Amino acid sequence: MAAEKSLALFRSRLCDTRFVHSAFKSSPESNYSKLKFLISTSISEGCNNSVLLLGPRGSGKAAVVDLVLEDLKMEHPDAISVIRLNGLLHSDDNSALKEIARQLCLENQLLFSKMASSDDNSQFMIDMLRECGLAHKGVIFVLDEFDLFTQGKQRLLYSLLDALQTLTSQAVVIGVSCRLDADQLLEKRVRSRFSHRKILFIPPPAEDIQRLQNIFSDKKFKEILNSLLDVDGTISNLLRFLFRAVSCIDMDSGFLSLENFKSAHLCTQRQPKIDALQGASILELYILVCMERLEFKEKNSYNFTSIMKEYKAIHDAYKTSDNYANMVCLRAFEHLLDRELISFTDSKGWNQPIEFRPVKLLISAHELYHGLKSNSACPAILQKLFDHESYK
Repeated sequence: MAAEKSLALFRSRLCDTRFVHSAFKSSPESNYSKLKFLISTSISEGCNNSVLLLGPRGSGKAAVVDLVLEDLKMEHPDAISVIRLNGLLHSDDNSALKEIARQLCLENQLLFSKMASSDDNSQFMIDMLRECGLAHKGVIFVLDEFDLFTQGKQRLLYSLLDALQTLTSQAVVIGVSCRLDADQLLEKRVRSRFSHRKILFIPPPAEDIQRLQNIFSDKKFKEILNSLLDVDGTISNLLRFLFRAVSCIDMDSGFLSLENFKSAHLCTQRQPKIDALQGASILELYILVCMERLEFKEKNSYNFTSIMKEYKAIHDAYKTSDNYANMVCLRAFEHLLDRELISFTDSKGWNQPIEFRPVKLLISAHELYHGLKSNSACPAILQKLFDHESYK
């Protein structure tokens, strides 16, 4: 079917990193172009370099590194070796040197010794950099979570950057970090050997992402997109959102609709509290609404007894049929405590009767509002009490 082919095409493109990140190559002034020029120059001229890629998570640092290295490997298939380290795994100098030795052995089809000491691995790295340099082969070190490598004595960073000072080696050190001050974390002896090149990454501005609005001009779609960007404006989050929208496509028509984007947006929102409210009893909903009303009235401290007074006030004012005995209400109250929708404000008074201990809501007014709407058994009066803009 044509719809199935369209769905397969959408999914394949959203999962194809080269297609998704092709915009990074769109300008000669792009970070992709800057990094590729730096590494290409190092390879062609046989020189050493170091650079930091800095920017918040999700701004495209890793994607640009992968694109550049993939393209350079195609252009220089036998002239590049890539060594990857991650500060979350290899911030300890000994484990980092061991991992470098292992990857160098793998790249050059050598036997790796697990029993080698840290000094042996450090000397092996220096010897291999010299051998690769003599063979006109560049070694590119990619250090993810670069700031974590600055902890401790920074022996690894010193050894790497010191090796770059020799004429025989041919290497590039790429540090990737979400900390904009990562270079300031370097010790003086390490900083003096660093080239101080930095490439800054920022998430795409909202104006760029909202170019989608030229295609989807519906007001509701703009609200969905703005809500998504307010929480997380990164490219990876946008891709997850689009993939979910595509997965909800109507197979009969083969077209994306606003409902597909609404469904995708709901999936991207973490709402365990709202989901929990779907199974709440009517009495539990009353108790939660009473607690929210007390907080709205700026009652900083309240307990089960206070909640029951508010519950009675609602019953008397609206003559509702939902009137429960005090013991039944207490059991519902305890159930809410067990489900962690409410909790005691502190550990004090643990020896007091439960009715007199201060409590608080563990669910926001916004979550409660939408939880009431999603619960089919919710009485209309509760929705009416909550139906004002401050909760939407």
